[in-house]
Parts: sequence; C-alpha cells; structure tokens
Amino acid sequence: MARTKKTDPGKAVEETTQRIGRQIFAQLERRTPSIFERRWWDDRILSWAMSDESVKVQMFRFIDVLPMLHTRESITRHLQEYFDEVRTHFPKTVRLALDVSQPDSLLGRALAFGARSNARRMAERFIAGTTVDEVLTSVSQLRRRGFAFSLDLLGEAVISENEAELYQQAYLDLIAGLAPTVNEWQENSKIDVDPQGPVPRINVSLKLSALYSQFKPIDPAGTSAGVKERLRPILRQARENHGYVHVDMEHYAYKDLTIEIFKQVLMEPEFRDYSDVGIVIQAYLPDAERDLTDLIKWSKKRGTPVWVRLVKGAYWDFETVHAQAANWPIPVYQQKWQSDAAFERCTRLLMENHELLRPAFGSHNLRSLSHAIGWAEELGIPKNAFEIQMLYGMGGEPAQLFAEQGYRVRAYTPFGEMIPGMAYLVRRLLENTSNDSFLRASFAEDVSVENLLMKPDDVGAAAPPLEEIPMPEFVNEPLTDFSRPESRDAMQHAIDEVESQLGEDYPLVIGGRRIDTREMIISRNPADSAQVVGKVASATDDDVLNAIDAARDAFRLWAATEANYRAEYVELIADKIRERRFELAAWMVFECGKPWADADADVAEAIDFCNYYAGHMRTLAEPQQCDVPGEENSYFYKPRGVVAVIAPWNFPLAILTGMTAAAIVAGNTVIMKPAEQSSVIASKLMEIIEDVGIDRGVVNYLPGVGEDIGADLVGSPDISLIAFTGSQEVGLAINEQASAADDRQQSVKRVIAEMGGKNAIIVDEDADLDEAVVGVMHSAFGYSGQKCSACSRVIVHEAAYDDFLQRLVGATESLKIGNPTDPATAVGPVIDEEAQQRILETISEAKEEEIEVALECDLGDLAESGYYVPPTIFCDVDPDSTLAQEEIFGPVLAVIRAADIDQALDIANGTRYALTGGVFSRSPETLKRVRQRFDVGNLYLNRGITGAMVNRQPFGGFRMSGIGSKTGGPDYLQQFLLPVNVTENTMRRGFAPEPDAEK
Repeated sequence: MARTKKTDPGKAVEETTQRIGRQIFAQLERRTPSIFERRWWDDRILSWAMSDESVKVQMFRFIDVLPMLHTRESITRHLQEYFDEVRTHFPKTVRLALDVSQPDSLLGRALAFGARSNARRMAERFIAGTTVDEVLTSVSQLRRRGFAFSLDLLGEAVISENEAELYQQAYLDLIAGLAPTVNEWQENSKIDVDPQGPVPRINVSLKLSALYSQFKPIDPAGTSAGVKERLRPILRQARENHGYVHVDMEHYAYKDLTIEIFKQVLMEPEFRDYSDVGIVIQAYLPDAERDLTDLIKWSKKRGTPVWVRLVKGAYWDFETVHAQAANWPIPVYQQKWQSDAAFERCTRLLMENHELLRPAFGSHNLRSLSHAIGWAEELGIPKNAFEIQMLYGMGGEPAQLFAEQGYRVRAYTPFGEMIPGMAYLVRRLLENTSNDSFLRASFAEDVSVENLLMKPDDVGAAAPPLEEIPMPEFVNEPLTDFSRPESRDAMQHAIDEVESQLGEDYPLVIGGRRIDTREMIISRNPADSAQVVGKVASATDDDVLNAIDAARDAFRLWAATEANYRAEYVELIADKIRERRFELAAWMVFECGKPWADADADVAEAIDFCNYYAGHMRTLAEPQQCDVPGEENSYFYKPRGVVAVIAPWNFPLAILTGMTAAAIVAGNTVIMKPAEQSSVIASKLMEIIEDVGIDRGVVNYLPGVGEDIGADLVGSPDISLIAFTGSQEVGLAINEQASAADDRQQSVKRVIAEMGGKNAIIVDEDADLDEAVVGVMHSAFGYSGQKCSACSRVIVHEAAYDDFLQRLVGATESLKIGNPTDPATAVGPVIDEEAQQRILETISEAKEEEIEVALECDLGDLAESGYYVPPTIFCDVDPDSTLAQEEIFGPVLAVIRAADIDQALDIANGTRYALTGGVFSRSPETLKRVRQRFDVGNLYLNRGITGAMVNRQPFGGFRMSGIGSKTGGPDYLQQFLLPVNVTENTMRRGFAPEPDAEK
C-alpha cells in the first residue's frame, strides 16, 4: 500500500495567516477614532513627532525629565532649552511663545501648565493608575470591554534592600487588595476558562531584579537565594487568592539567571504543582528557540505546565549599544524581519507544545498574531487555549476585534507613580514612533496590507544587506562577561590555582639574572592578613646601581631596533597577558583585594595599553617631511634613554604595564619599580616580558622599599625619565629631586607624574536619581574608594538633596562587604594596615569635628580578619573642611549641599586637584556650562567617573593632580621620545634633484 506523503503545514498556515490578516485590516478601516476622541488628538501629536527625528528625541527627553521639574520656572526653562535646537520645526506661534515666555508671565504659566497636563494625559493612556482603587477602576473598564489584565508595578530602579522589600510588599498588597472585588466578578467564559480549567482573574507581572538589590549574574547562587526569599511569599499570596504570577524578562545579561531562578523555585515541592505562573521569552534574541526547547524539557520533567509570553523584546537599543560599547557580540537580531521570523518559529514551537508551555503572544504586529491563529487552527487548538496580549493603551481597535472574535485578549497594564513611570512612558512612545514600528507602518504611514502581511523571510530577501562598519585601527579589549557560566568557571578555577601557589619566593631580575636578597618584602592578602601571597626580594642601593648599569648597557642596541619590531614585542606582551588573563586577575584578587570585575578590568587595560602604544609608535616612527626645492626637512623621534617606572598598587598590572610598554616601545630601557604591596603581580608581568624574548636588560625588575631605594633611583644621573603614579607627596618629591641636576648629568630629566585628586560629582535638581545614586555609589565605593578617579565628594542641588541622600544611604548599606574571592563582594578591604589606620583616623577626626554621619556600615567579623574599613557617608559637609579638601583614598564620601549649579561648580573647583569629575543633569544648558567651567582632566556627564578606557577616555589631570600628558591618549608616547629635526641642503653646484628622484 502506498504511503501518503505528509505535507508541510506551513503553506496552509500561511494561507490562514493572510486570510485572517486581511479580514482584520478590512474591519479596522471602518473603526478609526473620531476627532472628538482624546486618542485622536494624542495620535496627531505622536504623528507630528514621527515626522522629524530631532523633534521626537527632544520631546521624549523633555517628557522624561518633566516629573523632576517642580516649578514653573524649571519647566519653562527646560522647554526652552530642549526645543531651542529644533525650534524651526515648530509653528510660528509656538516659537514665539518659547522665545518670549517668562516663568511668572501668563504665557509662561500657560506653557508650564500645558506641558505638564499634556504629559500627564499621555501617561494616563499607558498607565492605569497609582493606587489599588484607581487600578480597580481601570481593570474593571477593561473587563467590561472583554479584556483580561496583567498588572505591572512601575517603580524606580531597585537599588537597595529597603526598596526591594517595598516592591515585594506592593505586590502582596496589590493581590490582597484586588482579590475581594476581582474574584467576585461574574464569570466571562471567554477569558475566565480554558481547556485546563479556570483562568485566574488576578494576574500580575513582576521583575526578579526588583526583588533583590544585589541581583548580579556574576553571583548566581547569592542572587538566586536573595530573589527566591522574596518571590516565595508572592507566589503563596497569589495561590491563596486564586491569582497568577508572571516573570518578566529584562536585559540579556539577566536572562539565563532569570530563567534558572524561575525553574528552581517552581521545582520546589511547595510550588511544583502550581500552574498559574509564567515567564517571558524574547524572540529578538537568537537564544530564544534554544531557551524554549529547554523549557519544554523542563516542563515535561516538572509534570505541570507553565505559561510562556512570547514577545519580540523591548530593549533592542540598549542591548545593541551596550554590546557595541563593550566590544561584545550583539545578542539581538539586527534587522526587524529577523526578529519577526524568529517570533514565528517560536510560535510554531509553542503551539506544537501547548500542553507543556501554554502560549501567550505579546505583540501589536497583526501579521505575527494572525500567524499564531493560523497555527492554532492548523493544530486544532481551541481559541481559549492561548492568549493574545497587548499593551494597555496601545491595543486599540485590533485588541477589540480579537476579543469580539472570541480570543482571550489580555492587556499588559502598568500602574504606579508618575515619576518612575516616565521611563516606561517614554519607552512606549518610542515604540509607537520608531521607524520599524508595525503600529507606525500600519496606522500612520499607509503601508499596503500586502507589505504588512508579507512573510518575514520574504521581507529579508528583499531587504538590502546591513552596511559593514569598518573596524577602527585600535579596539579595546572586551571586559569579561561574567553573566556567562564559562567565564565564572574560568575565574573560579584561576582563584583555586593561584591559592595553591601562594607563599612562593620572587627574586629581582637585573640584566636577565635572578638575584635573591637578604631582606624580603612579605606581601599579604589584605582580606586575610595572616595569608602570605609571596615573599619578594627587596633591592638594595647596590642593586639599584646594577639595574641602572644593565639598562644603560642594553639601551644602545634596543634603541637601534626598528620601531616595528619593538611594537611587535609589546603586542606579544599583550597576547601573553590575554592568555593568562584569569590567572593574573586572580593574583590581584589575593594580593590587592580586588573584586572579580575590577581585577578583570585591570588586565584588560594592561592589554589595551600595549596594543595602543604599539600602534601609535608605528605612526610616530614615520618621519614627517616638510621639504622645499633644494632642501629636505625631516622631523622624527628618538628614544630618551633609561626610564625609571615607579608604579602604584591600586592598578598593579594596568599602570605598571602601561608605563613600561610606553617606555620600551619608544626604544627606551626600563627599571621597573613596583609598589611593595603589589610586587608579586609585578613579578608575573616580568615573567611575561622575559617569555616574549625581549633582550636582557631592556626591562629590569627592581622591587624594594621606596624609602630605601627611591632616592638613588630618581637621583641617578643615568636616568633620563621618571614615570610615576602615586601620592602627591611622593610625586612632588620626585619632581623636586629630578630637577636638581649635578655635574655628572647629561640631560634634564623628564618627569611624568599622576598624583591623585579630590574628585567630585555634581547632582543637579533634574538629575535621574536612579542613575545618579548608582553612579555615585560605584564611583565612591568601587574597589573600596582606592581608584585614582574615585568619587570623594558629591555636591547635590538642594532641591534633590534629601531624596538623593536617602537613596544613596540605602543603596550603600545594601552592598556586600567581604572577601574578594567571593564573586558577590562589592566592597573588599583596603590595601594594608597603614591605609586602614589612616582612613579610620580620618573618620574619627571627622566625627570629632561633629560632621554628621549619614552611614557607617557594619563590618561584623570582617574587622578582625583583614584590612577592612566600613563604607562611610558624611552629610552636610563644609566644603572647606579637611574631609572635603584632602585626598583620603578609601571608602569615605562627603555629601555637600549646593544652592544652585554655579555654587556646585565653585565647590567642585575649590580644591588643589583637577583629576576627574562628573555631573548628573538633564538640562542641556547646564551640561554646556559644566563643560567649560568644571576644571578636571576627565569630565563625565550622566555616568560614573571611574573606569576610563584607553583611547576612549585618555586619563590624567592638571593642577596638583599631575605632570605630563594623559595616559592612553595621543600625546602620551611623545613624552618618552626626543624630537629631532634634520635639514639637508640637496643643492649640488647649482643643481637640485627633482622631487622623489633619489627615492
């Protein structure tokens, strides 16, 4: 008997998709909103914004900042600032109003009132209310129209444990508050029942990251425990009140951990048979199909189905920009048709497994929804066995049509306060008006039905290929993505390996010879002072002389080595550092107390310095010609001689490598004098330098006590240049000693010195406090405040002062203080006992001066185990006090109040230093002003002030913060070189050769 050939159902599904899609569009043509409806006017505003990208950007930025503007003056000022650049796009009457309005004038009041009321009206379209009563009113209206709902609490970014508890409590209260009313509603069989039984009427959506302020993919175990502790009571409350809980998906870095926590908690005996739960899958991620397949296997093992809401994804811009900035692979599809095609593939997978993963399709794309219905019809799935979900305020007539046709339509319904809700509102407006928006294409641009219903793969076939962006000559080394399990495993393995090697001896290396010394530097783990990291030889005066001789002897041959070869050697150093990346990071964890991410960034920066300086040297090696007839002029560089590199402990690999790489690629020889506290890491760098085969004596490793050998090294007449990073006191002493020439000296010594700062961040009245608090906190307490660029002062506009301080204190006391070997640790120890005692004394002196302590964290048992200092915040600090003027180099922050931005700038500039600074503000005029007035070498706007990257943010300051040009920048390498100009007369007895004739 002949076997019947099984046909691919895809063709039938496509025919159904086209039929349903055309029916919907035909009905929509008869259902456009009336001019008398508010939505018609809102759509006209959005349509106008769509017509010009510059207007759209400024409008949405203004809407974003509006809730922070509490006076007519500030609203009017921001209106004028935001729209001044695009004023030509406005009607003449609006331009005139913006030009002449004053805050207290009738026109100014009208402008301010109109801006606020229009924004609030727009928000009310997308946000269902601020209280449970208002929410009940909104969801009751939805139900009367035949819609179900899922409530999502809008809120500020959760940055403290107190805020996480409030978020949890809000959901507990919401479920309890809804239950008495919602559960008594008369049954609607279309939305309250499905083939597996009753469908909960109470439906909430939440974000797991909001349940635990320390949600970190680098620490999956700690994060899982923290989240589940707060998630379980919500699940219990929902179950007891016949409710449903849906877990939203957030950024890509959180995806795997979110899915894992979801699966873990639902495998617990208490919740294993609970089916009224679900999770989001984002189709714009190439991972989506794999994640769905894994969930199908897991659901089968669990024995109870869960829901999956399939969406395209709401963070495309963020994911793309973030990945590009980090030089990571972009995790999302780069063309809309690819996401649409993936959505349809995932749709089929869900429908074919609908008894294990119950499908919900969250989309406004009528092609995508028609395609889902097509698969339901093909597979014989009842209308009430899946859901169509749309955003509250955006579903409109299509949602009504689907509901009338018997499908369960659920409105994803945000509620909450206006201020934190603005971020959501702007995202929704952007979604409505983006160039790729289906809503825009179908309802504003009159794209044909045929094109709107075209198969995504056909759209892709007709689409032009993506433009290839040429790679720049220099690309920063990507930081390790610790959200990936393979990265975490590699780092943990390195920590285990390095721990087994602690306590070894490390000799000097002079002229290629290893030299042991009688005196030793005992390097201790600052997190556990009883643990010896290594015993390092301590150089004597004789060793200094021998090292100088070795470097001087090696100089002639190394200086004559072609610049390209020197650059290749330095690039080999970068390659070797990359090969040993996790090992070197682990050494920094033990020797310098660096948390995982900080240690990894240190290694990446070392690689960047090598590659950047190598490339720059190749450019500088080409002579610059300025020839005229009869005369050739060549401008080129030659090495200086022997360079003393005196490096700090706070960036033990990056800064030491950077100064050394710059010196040797320029043709100089080096005496490498690391800080005593980080001499083991320096020895590891010396191993790498020897491993690449650089000639003996080109680099000499000379650890020792600075007070014992520093003067001999700096004072030697054979030293041509000193590259130093460290304290102001030592830097000025070096500069003074280097300037004192004696009769033996052949040249004036060059000094490059980076000497620290008293770095400040200004928080303006209109700042985004979610960003400002986190930016200040990480800048102040990252690596225990021991970065050159760390924030030591935060100057806050009085209008934002109280809210900012409250949130900063809450966020800081939520940080985990601990041993840096633990990936959860945010704040580790300070470098040694001397630093610990000095910082604790500073805290005590500030208390004696009766400066108010806003926060002093509790160290618990850590106080006895290592060199820990509690993160401490002082508030209402006098700008002229010692606390606000002197560098502390520890986890101590002074919070200062300012009346306005001008006073804030005066305070910020009111120290001897000018290294780094930052400003959080959403006023275009303020940002322009601070660019001109804030006296710092590195100014950061609306971001933290640490983490400067080679080439992107060349680092260094002025005033008493440093001498010389910025590291990692275009002017740095020239400091290690001598410029020479050679002029040749090419005339011979009145004859001049033609240009290029001799070449």
